[in-house]
Amino acid sequence: MVIGIIRTLVLFAVVVISLRIMGKRQVSQLQPYELVIVIMLSALAAIPMEETGIPLASGLFPILTLLVVQVLLSYTAMKSERARGVICGRPSILIRNGHIEERELTRLRYNVNDLLEQLRSKNLPNIADVEFAVLETNGELSVCPKSQKRPVVPADMGLPTVYEGLPVTLVIDGRVLEKNLAGVNLNADWLKAELRQFGVAELADVFFASLDTEGRLFYQAKTRPVKKAV
Repeated sequence: MVIGIIRTLVLFAVVVISLRIMGKRQVSQLQPYELVIVIMLSALAAIPMEETGIPLASGLFPILTLLVVQVLLSYTAMKSERARGVICGRPSILIRNGHIEERELTRLRYNVNDLLEQLRSKNLPNIADVEFAVLETNGELSVCPKSQKRPVVPADMGLPTVYEGLPVTLVIDGRVLEKNLAGVNLNADWLKAELRQFGVAELADVFFASLDTEGRLFYQAKTRPVKKAV
């Protein structure tokens, strides 16, 4: 019983570490060969978990072998355009200049209903509004609407904009992120003083706090309504 638990934890740790090494991507973003490796990793890990008679090393060896293969293939695809086309495939244009590419749909066995479904998910239910639709190597459909159908942005109207950047998280569930504070040249004393102005006596009472690029502090106290300091 104890040995089985230990084997399970070891295999779980090895598979998680292997997936982390493979990169931070969702399953829908994996290349076909990466998806195959993920499926094989889960199958290989399940065998030593169920069969305690199989040496643990015998179960770990194929998992580590697949990990090495994935790293080598990824590195090769990153360095060589030709190899990337062979390993990952190439994007396919399904709609070009507002015209559906029938031959490409047939070659990929991608029917019109699938195409319409993907376009609706992109808020473009009318093919007449689409300039290009590209089926990426991971199966995702990228859509470029016609210029007259694109949302208006400030640049279209000649309006100036200011840099927004990303807010810096300062507190999560009462815990101060000292590294983030130091990154914006602030400290916990400054944060305490700012929060006192809004009736928060202790940092432990703060569920979340962040600072935007304009120096505005946002915080939410635990079990209290959201408040915002300007």
